[in-house]
Amino acid sequence: MKKGNKGFKGAIKGLSSVLVLTAGIFAMYPGSTFAKNVDKPKIEFGVVPDAQYCDCDPSGTKYYRNSLEKLADAAQTFNERKLRFTIQLGDLIDRDMSSFDQILPVYEMIEGKKYHVLGNHDFPEPSDTIVERLGMKNQYYDFKQKNWRFIVLDSNDLSFYANPKGSEKYQQAQEMYDSIKAKGDINAQTWNGGISEEQLDWLKNVLKKAKKANEKVIVFSHMPVYPENSHNIWNDEAVIKELESSGNVVAYFNGHNHAGNYGEKNGIHYVNLKGMLETADTNTYSIIEIYKDRIFIDGYGLEQDRVLPFEK
Repeated sequence: MKKGNKGFKGAIKGLSSVLVLTAGIFAMYPGSTFAKNVDKPKIEFGVVPDAQYCDCDPSGTKYYRNSLEKLADAAQTFNERKLRFTIQLGDLIDRDMSSFDQILPVYEMIEGKKYHVLGNHDFPEPSDTIVERLGMKNQYYDFKQKNWRFIVLDSNDLSFYANPKGSEKYQQAQEMYDSIKAKGDINAQTWNGGISEEQLDWLKNVLKKAKKANEKVIVFSHMPVYPENSHNIWNDEAVIKELESSGNVVAYFNGHNHAGNYGEKNGIHYVNLKGMLETADTNTYSIIEIYKDRIFIDGYGLEQDRVLPFEK
């Protein structure tokens, strides 16, 4: 299922210094699989996008049951690579609470540290219940690896499905949704959500501390914020403003839009990874490799390889 380039990767390790220099040029262009071998990555981690498992018959291009086998396949690859950590980008299940009982043991097959991002399909019960079920400390959080700060956002913070009807956050979600719907925004969809002021303040503080510590930042979320899309977080512009103002955010990874997407804006790479549950037999997952001047996305199955350059 992987695009074949493993033989090529092994062969180029013996290239001359002239070709190594040439590889630096290739690193500046997305899609180059050549330059990633010039030096060793500082950090490698796995990403699982939208497994969305349930014991359900296929619907259109969605093959819910097949995600168990696909995730097991990804786990084997990740374990062979001995990654620093793995993160799933939300929608681990599609609808039923019992689905966690089948998909979580497969996710636990992955060795090393594992993290969760909350997705809109993960809420057959309110947020507090799901956070506890997944063993998360909070809906949104951050962690550090070497000189990199990783931030996990909860794009369902203000939503109609993660909060009990009549709660304060449900009311805030209604106000935000009504506001953007009145403006005709394409992301005014009930299956999207928004980031609360409380979470935005938290994000601002984490970014400020990371900047002071000279840490570069990667952000994970279930929903995108850029480019403009019907799947975007309701208050995407407010999130982008915080990310850009910090000056140390390199990339933003998300799922939600199963077709995938990519955009670069003011030095930040916005990568929407494709959904694992799409298609009957072609998998979709990635290994992310962080180098001193670029991030390499080693895409498996439907996910393409991509180079994301950044300033040191």
